Amino acid sequence: MNSISRAVMIAITLSALQPVGALAEQRKVAAGADFGDYIVTAAPIYKQLAELRGEERFPAGARLLLVHNGKSEPLVPEFAASVDADVSFDGLWVMFAGKKNAGDPWQIWEVNLQDRKVRSVVATKTDAVRPLYLPGGRLVWAQRTANGFELESTEDARRREAPALNPTAGPGITPLTYIRGNAFPTGVLRDGRIMFEAGFPFDAAATPEIYLVYADGSGVESYRCDHGRGRWGARQLASGDVVFTHGSELGRFSSPFAHESQIAAPAAQYAGSVAETVAGAWLLSTRQAGQSHYAINLWNPKPVSGAQIAKLVPVLAVTGVDLVDPVLVGTRARPNRHPSGLHPWNYANLLALDARISRDGTLRETPAEVRVEVQDANGRAAVAGKAPVEQDGSFYVRVPGDRPIRFSLLDKKGIVLRQERGWFWARGGEQRYCTGCHAGPERGSENRVPAVLMRSTTPTDLTDLKMILSPTRGGQ
Repeated sequence: MNSISRAVMIAITLSALQPVGALAEQRKVAAGADFGDYIVTAAPIYKQLAELRGEERFPAGARLLLVHNGKSEPLVPEFAASVDADVSFDGLWVMFAGKKNAGDPWQIWEVNLQDRKVRSVVATKTDAVRPLYLPGGRLVWAQRTANGFELESTEDARRREAPALNPTAGPGITPLTYIRGNAFPTGVLRDGRIMFEAGFPFDAAATPEIYLVYADGSGVESYRCDHGRGRWGARQLASGDVVFTHGSELGRFSSPFAHESQIAAPAAQYAGSVAETVAGAWLLSTRQAGQSHYAINLWNPKPVSGAQIAKLVPVLAVTGVDLVDPVLVGTRARPNRHPSGLHPWNYANLLALDARISRDGTLRETPAEVRVEVQDANGRAAVAGKAPVEQDGSFYVRVPGDRPIRFSLLDKKGIVLRQERGWFWARGGEQRYCTGCHAGPERGSENRVPAVLMRSTTPTDLTDLKMILSPTRGGQ
């Protein structure tokens, strides 16, 4: 292990979260530790996954700390609270959620790292948190609503990098999620899609899962369909892999695999949100045995010798305070812009190529019909209608846009053969196809024309909203 002297243990007062002393300890640090400035969120209390319950993650307040040359200072000392730092692609700005006064709701702000001037970006009546920069001069964040945290996007009025690719993407605020539950953004992939966490299935918050959605709210899907243990705190690495936490373990999504891969990491509790250094080492928020709070550690994910696991190396610890969400300061790759293909419709056209196919196993019996349900204004399931399923398993339907929907496959007697456990949505104006029902994004389709399109290229219309929202049509 190479040694350099940048590992620090800094004592900070609990009440004001301000530095009170010099270096408390020097330790040997793995190669690649000279990673420059970074920002962390410091909080006396951190409630992990509280966002998926619609609760406050930092009930005792929090403050962003900028760490430079091993010394920390508040990023925006004039604010009563600040969290959720995201550094701009050019490395000159930091967007964050903040409260100027303790009684204010969380709002979105931006600070210039050169002159420390702060400006308001998003001002709403309820909490607006976890902002992320999008390419094209836009941003996404989590907005508190009556149904939980909802992903919303808008144009940044200060900078416009290029004309909007489609009017559906602005300039007003565009909701990106349409579920009765909590959705929380965690990162933006290099292909422009937004990673977010929500409960699986969407109408329950029992198991945290990682999802993807395009920047116009279309194409929502789970990152992988191998659902099981909860996973959250996802970030994409330079390799394209996505790293996340199960709490006591780390996992990885790699493009060649349809399932997650476990990471052989030291024993600890991981808060998620990995920050990858240029040298390939990871800044992690961890809580090891005997520790009561999360601290920032450096870890080299590559084996030191053979199968030996490198140790976590302390970088920053704060007495009586949790340190979470490390973010490196500097330039970074700009994600691709998503050219929205939404049409100016209030409905969506959905094509299933073979509904018999599923990760749960292929149905032996071809369904006779597909039943489409939507949620009414009270969150109850209401039948929108039914459509025939062809012998090859294909069907083509028109459904209401921008509202929770789900499918059930029925036999000739109307008995359910397979049904979705949760809800999803399609944006108004979206045209989308799937290989099968919960087949997984890695499965390719057969090279043939679906039988339903041989019969008709007009979808079965299931968009009679007056019927759907009628109070006489109760839950199923």
